[in-house]
Amino acid sequence: MWKTTEGSTGRLIQLCAGYFFFYVITGITVKYFTGNVSLGYPGMEEVEYLVYSTIGGNLIALSVALILRWYKLTSNKMITWGKIRFPQEILYIIPSGICTAVVIPTTTLMYLLPISVMVAMVIMRASVIIISRLVDAVQIRQGILKKSVYAEENYAVLFALIAAGINIVYVGPGDFDFIHSPAAVTILGSYLLAYSIRIYIMNYYKNTRARGVKLDNKGFFAIEQIAASVVMFGVGFMLFHSTDWFHSVNEQLVIFHHSISDPQPMWLWAIVAGTAFGMVAFFSVFIFMFKGRTATFAGLVNRLTSLVAGTAATLVSYFLFQGHFPKIQDWLSLVFILIAVGFLTLAEKKRTRELVLAKELEAK
Repeated sequence: MWKTTEGSTGRLIQLCAGYFFFYVITGITVKYFTGNVSLGYPGMEEVEYLVYSTIGGNLIALSVALILRWYKLTSNKMITWGKIRFPQEILYIIPSGICTAVVIPTTTLMYLLPISVMVAMVIMRASVIIISRLVDAVQIRQGILKKSVYAEENYAVLFALIAAGINIVYVGPGDFDFIHSPAAVTILGSYLLAYSIRIYIMNYYKNTRARGVKLDNKGFFAIEQIAASVVMFGVGFMLFHSTDWFHSVNEQLVIFHHSISDPQPMWLWAIVAGTAFGMVAFFSVFIFMFKGRTATFAGLVNRLTSLVAGTAATLVSYFLFQGHFPKIQDWLSLVFILIAVGFLTLAEKKRTRELVLAKELEAK
């Protein structure tokens, strides 16, 4: 039951199940740790929980990568600089890691803007779906991607965007002038640029494996994680000392500083809870880079799984922590998600037949 082959539909389902499970836990723990103190919850500020959960997530991802030595990447070609010998892929995986270090904080900063959480989620999820489709278009034109994007995948993109956009119709962006806010435009611009580069690099790596060279996604993840960790530690160090160096009185920076200098009583448990966020990173990357699939397909699978998990986390929070019950737009969005999943299922059946004929995948 659990034994699957690389690139098979069974392996893809396993990754989605893992992503879903840990994404739900991540969503629930956020609700719990930032819940109202008067109701018996820790009552952490969002920035405080971000600090602790990021540390926990980063520790678990980095520890696995280092302990299991995933960083020993199977390469197309080794490069020698003096006495140093390393895989050529490191030259672009490290930039991907830097982009990851940008994506993580900008994701949270989007939630801190004076717009609804649902609108922020719509903007980010829809943008990743669109970016994935554009990456395929670019790499097909470049001759890097030899596969075509099926019509079913394009239909799934349409319904996925409708599913995401439903929340804007119901919630609306309010009175916040997003376009004319320098902070909002900078945050979103950084998020989109970083994710665009990262998804392009992931698919460049996947689509340029030489014949007979293993698609070493674990190696890619490890090197990317190491690079992201170094950057985030450096940025975190500067942010922590910014209140002293520049006498910053920015509220969020002050909270960030105190979350480390004067940690919350449950800081350790928040770090432990953050390990679920780290587990999400494993499954997210492996889905994005799934063997034999287009960026369009993988991006859709990734984002749709997170949308369903978000609704599930809301349900669990409602029953366990007296949270809000999913609204009508959540259920309506779920209907369009299921339609998109239906088209993806058709695309997956066509793709597996194609891969079997091309001897890239074993026949059942």
